[in-house]
Amino acid sequence: MLTIPNAVEEVIKKKPFLEGALVEGLINLSALARQLKPEIEKKVGKEVNDSAVIMALNRLVPRLELMSAMKFKKVVENIGDIIVRSNLADYAFVNSPTLYERQAMLLDRVRTMKDVFCTFSQGIYETTLVVSSTIVGLVDEIFADENNIAKTVDLSSITVKLPAENTICPGVYYSIFKELAWDNINITEVISTTNEFTVVISDSDIHRAFTILMEAKRQVSI
Repeated sequence: MLTIPNAVEEVIKKKPFLEGALVEGLINLSALARQLKPEIEKKVGKEVNDSAVIMALNRLVPRLELMSAMKFKKVVENIGDIIVRSNLADYAFVNSPTLYERQAMLLDRVRTMKDVFCTFSQGIYETTLVVSSTIVGLVDEIFADENNIAKTVDLSSITVKLPAENTICPGVYYSIFKELAWDNINITEVISTTNEFTVVISDSDIHRAFTILMEAKRQVSI
C-alpha cells in the first residue's frame, strides 16, 4: 500500500498542468488537498487528514521545482535553429483511394517551384496538408473532388531543430508546448520528424510564440 506522500506524488505527476501550476505557486494548497483527498484515500486504503495531504504537497513542491527547472533547461539549451515561415494554409481531407494520386500530382507540380512549403501528414481516417499560400489555388484545383473537411488560412509556422538525443529524453515536446499553452497560443497543427518539429499557428500568434521560445533559450544560456 502506498504512503500518503507517495500517493500525492503519483496523483500530481499524472496531471502535468497541475504540476506546472504548483511549481508556479498558483494553487491554494488547502483547497487542492481537499480536492485530492478522495483519490489519495483510495490509493492508500484509509482515511487521511487534510493536513497530511497539505504536508505532502509542501514537501513535494520544492522537488517539482528543481525537476521542472532541470528538465526545461536540458530541453531548451539543446534547441538548435528556430525557423519561422509565414503565409501558410492547412487542409484536412478524408482518406480515399484517389487521395494518394492527388498528392503525387501536387508534388509533381511543385517540385520545381522555389520557396514552396508542402507537407502531408496521414492519419487512419484523415490526411492533413500544409502548404504555402501561393499554391492554395493549385491545391483547390487538384483536390477538388476530394472530401475537404477543413481549410484554414492565415497561418504561420515555427520549426525547431532538436538534438539527436531528444528521442530518449522524456518531456521534450511537453516542455515546449507548455510554454505556448501558458500564453494561450493555440496550435493548429504539429508536424514532426526525428530531429525537428514544426508547430503551425495563427499569423496573429506567431510573434508571441517566437518571442517565448527565443526568450526561454536566452534565459537558459545566461
